[in-house]
Amino acid sequence: MMQQSDIIVAISTPAGVGGIAVIRLSGKGCIGLVDTVYRSPSGKKLIDRKANTIHFGTIVKDDAALDEVLVSVFHNPSSFTGEDSVEISCHGSIYIQQGILQLLLEKGARLATAGEFTQRAFLNGKMDLSQAESVADLIASTSAATHRLALNQMRGGFSNKLVELRTDLLNFASLIELELDFSEEDVEFANRDNLKNLANHIHEVIEKLADSFSLGNVVKTGIPVAIIGETNAGKSTLLNLLLREEKAIVSDIHGTTRDVIEDTINIDGLIFRLIDTAGIRDTDDVVESLGIERTFKKLEQANIVLWVIDAETEDERTIALSQKILPLTEGKKLILVFNKVDIIPAARKEHKEQLLSDLIPDRIFISAKYHQGTENLQDILVEAANIPEFGEQDVVVTNMRHYEALKNALAAITRVSDGMESGLSSDFLAQDIRECMHYLGEITGQISTDDILGNIFSKFCIGK
Repeated sequence: MMQQSDIIVAISTPAGVGGIAVIRLSGKGCIGLVDTVYRSPSGKKLIDRKANTIHFGTIVKDDAALDEVLVSVFHNPSSFTGEDSVEISCHGSIYIQQGILQLLLEKGARLATAGEFTQRAFLNGKMDLSQAESVADLIASTSAATHRLALNQMRGGFSNKLVELRTDLLNFASLIELELDFSEEDVEFANRDNLKNLANHIHEVIEKLADSFSLGNVVKTGIPVAIIGETNAGKSTLLNLLLREEKAIVSDIHGTTRDVIEDTINIDGLIFRLIDTAGIRDTDDVVESLGIERTFKKLEQANIVLWVIDAETEDERTIALSQKILPLTEGKKLILVFNKVDIIPAARKEHKEQLLSDLIPDRIFISAKYHQGTENLQDILVEAANIPEFGEQDVVVTNMRHYEALKNALAAITRVSDGMESGLSSDFLAQDIRECMHYLGEITGQISTDDILGNIFSKFCIGK
């Protein structure tokens, strides 16, 4: 466990030159420490200032001005960490940032480790563990959807739901364990039908939370979209067009793409993880064959599949290839993307509109080379993602650690329900109830170990 008695300091803004930088300190005595290097025009000390106030002054080193700054003063417990805290806003010169940081270290502060400010907030009861983890998610959010989910969790939406469940479980356990104290008298303190209903309710809520992870994980990591098709159909050109950069090599030579190329794109606040794959064809080239094998593996991981077809391709070849593709895309959103429509007559396009329409109704005609139809394709991707709108009260699980704990809690409460149905004795029921509470407590940090905390906060950025 980190030493909470130390004064910690770190640069909280990103590395590099900017308009301003923020240097953060936390810990008992940090305000007085800053006073040793701070000079106010009025001569007043920061230690005498009111909490939650900002003050102009100068940071000095050996009586020479290092920079003019704004200093924000926070008194415990009304700060992010729950401790006395100071934030120094200075000019963004790297020389100035490092000069102030070194000066504070010389005065007795130590460098904060990754996530130590947030860990102190957790240890001081300012937030529970799931809220602390959402801080990192909020910082890393890259879309409107991930931002909303992280902000909702940081505000306690998920935590409140878990508190309700633990309260219900505690009442459940109390009644069961009270019966154990009077086991010789064969007394029942709780109506078994009411307990069964309560167990079913808890099971339903935990199951709903666990099931939401499939959606939350996709929103957080990006909706996987596999771009497949024969060689030279225009897959790499389409990828480059959507990404607005030359990510993949484009060539008239067949089999140029031999490995999987992945990148993300933000469309209407959703992250899509585009996966360009090797062109599907019969080949004796060993390396190209390995690439085609990876193509079919990526098909399994994708939620959406864009099957890019050269509009000039003979129908028979497309139909033959569909016999390989359709079984692998069962349960996925498959969209036919007819490319190079700029070089086919209108009658040919009308004919293609009917090709495989009974098996694959979703289709679009584009010219990746001339940027035709790609905006409509983006609209289709958003529609295919079928991501519901998230309200402030919606709870969606996005963290793998939370999901694993919920699965274990679900297994425990399932044993409780099954045990009550089979007339299992109260001592076994109590054990499973306590186990369910344990796993829910792991999520919020009511049950935690140094190893768990160290693993979680080590993934944070320095200064947060």
